[in-house]
Amino acid sequence: MDNYTGKRLDGRYEIQEVIGVGGMAVVYKAYDNIDDRTVAVKILKDEYLANEEFRRRFKNESKAIAVLSHPNIVKVFNVSYGDRLQYIVMEHVEGITLKEYIEQQGRLGIKETVHFTIQILRALQHAHDKGIVHRDIKPQNIMLLSNGNIKVTDFGIARFSYSDTKTMTDSAIGSVHYISPEQARGDTTDDRADIYSVGVVMYEMLTGQLPFQSDNSVSVALMQLQSDPKRPREINSSIPVGLEQIVMHAMQKNTKDRYQSAAEMLLDIEEFKRNPTIRFQRDYFVDTDPTKFVSKKPSVPAQPAIKTPVAPQSPVYEEYDDAEEDSKKGKGGLIAIGAVIGLLVISLVAFAFMYFFTDVFRGNTLVVPKFVGYNYETDIKDNSEYSDFRFEISTISNSAYANGTVFDQEPDNGQKVTKDNNVIQLAIIQNEQKVVIPDVVGYGHELAVQTLKNKGLTVKLTPMLSLTEDFGNVIKTDPEAGDEVDSGSVIIVFYASSEDLIEVPQIANVGLDIETARLLLESGQLTMDPTIKEENSSEPAGTIISQSPEAGEKVMPNSKVAIVVSNGIPASSIATIEMNLPSSGSRGSFEVFVNNESVMSKSLLLDGSIYPFQIEGSGENASVKIYIDNKEYYTCIIDFTKNPAVVTKGTYTQSSMQGVRRQMPSVVGMSMNQAISQLRSSGFNVNNIHIAYQTVYTDADNGVVLSQTPSATSSGIMGITQTYDINTEITLVIGQKDGI
Repeated sequence: MDNYTGKRLDGRYEIQEVIGVGGMAVVYKAYDNIDDRTVAVKILKDEYLANEEFRRRFKNESKAIAVLSHPNIVKVFNVSYGDRLQYIVMEHVEGITLKEYIEQQGRLGIKETVHFTIQILRALQHAHDKGIVHRDIKPQNIMLLSNGNIKVTDFGIARFSYSDTKTMTDSAIGSVHYISPEQARGDTTDDRADIYSVGVVMYEMLTGQLPFQSDNSVSVALMQLQSDPKRPREINSSIPVGLEQIVMHAMQKNTKDRYQSAAEMLLDIEEFKRNPTIRFQRDYFVDTDPTKFVSKKPSVPAQPAIKTPVAPQSPVYEEYDDAEEDSKKGKGGLIAIGAVIGLLVISLVAFAFMYFFTDVFRGNTLVVPKFVGYNYETDIKDNSEYSDFRFEISTISNSAYANGTVFDQEPDNGQKVTKDNNVIQLAIIQNEQKVVIPDVVGYGHELAVQTLKNKGLTVKLTPMLSLTEDFGNVIKTDPEAGDEVDSGSVIIVFYASSEDLIEVPQIANVGLDIETARLLLESGQLTMDPTIKEENSSEPAGTIISQSPEAGEKVMPNSKVAIVVSNGIPASSIATIEMNLPSSGSRGSFEVFVNNESVMSKSLLLDGSIYPFQIEGSGENASVKIYIDNKEYYTCIIDFTKNPAVVTKGTYTQSSMQGVRRQMPSVVGMSMNQAISQLRSSGFNVNNIHIAYQTVYTDADNGVVLSQTPSATSSGIMGITQTYDINTEITLVIGQKDGI
């Protein structure tokens, strides 16, 4: 089954893992490396590639969803119909199926059921308007997102209603527990098949059960055709009558008796939302005890008052003229006597019939008591006085009355019912309870949601940018903690989120100048702090050497980023000094002072060799003194603002080295390193060698000493050879091609 994990389709979609397996396809989570997003890729199984019917159905799905664009329908991004591979690239939805959610909850509340159903119907209305019938609506094909929204998926057996309405002749299409009777028969299908399935989904959400259940799918299909399900209120009596009527209307077996469109069903649901006590003027499934429907009454009267029985009125006797009446009696006395006798006979027959053939005179008639004004829980519910009655409860809100008070009843008190038809419908006052909002600031948002829900509150999560709170922690609520609100009220929970924060780019220590860095920041919705500091650094002047906030930190959009640039002056550098040691043949102390501060101290063998060493320091004219055996031996000036540091004015001060003179060798034509080595071997103080550069245009002169000052020793006048003090300042001019 899993043949594609780890592979890349068409050089674009990197398959990561299996996230769903259907009858004819496998759904993978994948990364689209062109559009930089996570997607879902639905791939037709290999065993069905050669099956023309499955290939046609798979292509139907892509055609169906390609023409749909609705927030409650999964989007399609791309399709491929290759001979060896067919797939659909769709929006990747993070969430669980509605089926999983129902199984977790057992059954759903009225609000959740209505909320989900409205979204399903809106999605279907959009599809139906495009000529698409889904034909497989079930909770498994409805994804539930974390924000409470749903998305309808899997149009795998959808068809264009105007082109092909006939189901497959060899099998019923769709999941057997949710298919419409016309699908089970193999008849033509249209939009109303989806309406039936929505009714079944509502039934399952409200009751936690399927209307028809059996171990055999054929048996379930036959039940869809022949049997009536239990009414939802028989399973869950808290379901309002109006909502039950909507479910039953959607699940009518005859398509003509069903809702004719998703829009029509939506109208009834919206009416129910406005008035949860509504009873529609329809009912389904004939039984021996039909529900009696009466005209709608306002749920809250204009002048709230407890309903009381009206006292029976006395008969009204009309005045008449005695003479006129006598005249009438004279003319029709015989007729009147005959009528009276006839009525007596009829009454006796009726009495005998009722006595012998009915229970009227055997205690079967019940007079409905007055329930209005009483508390249902304490006065009615378990009162044996009312054991002959069954009660159907609905709730309404009216702050003029206490919770639990019976506000209305049907039938009214004083009316008569039989023990076989003894249902009394009571409208009970159920005002929203007041709840004090708990303090959840600082909680993780998941814990905060659970805490508020446990208080009977509804929660809406809203991300809020924050740099001080840990991501996911609650920053505030609206209304605030401590406020008193109605139970079920919506509480907005603002939690810290990094979703829209900007990640600061790297602009320091990468060689960027100020203007380049400014453009980079502005392209990322950030700005450069106009106050720019300079610090000593060996980097070229104007180069950014530090930034705040650091690279990688997340900040609010339009935040300022402060920078520090190099002034081109190193904060410190290293100088290399070479000096001739005395040749006493014994060990002696060696100590270096920079600006009268000791920076090095050790013991050396004083063997007359050249001893190189390095010291680090700062400043432009640092005074350096070197002592051997506690006597000043050598001094120089070092410019540590250069890199490397420059040594000048090197002088041996100890008497053993004072006045020593040497012949100046010729180093013209040598490389710079060869020249320095030659001067060192001739005994000159290489710390006093200075390098200058001159532009040349040939490779032969590049890197070569062009001239030296002083010049090389030559034979003097009268045979006297010129010599130089070993501490003489020497300048070498080096050729540099094209100024590089």
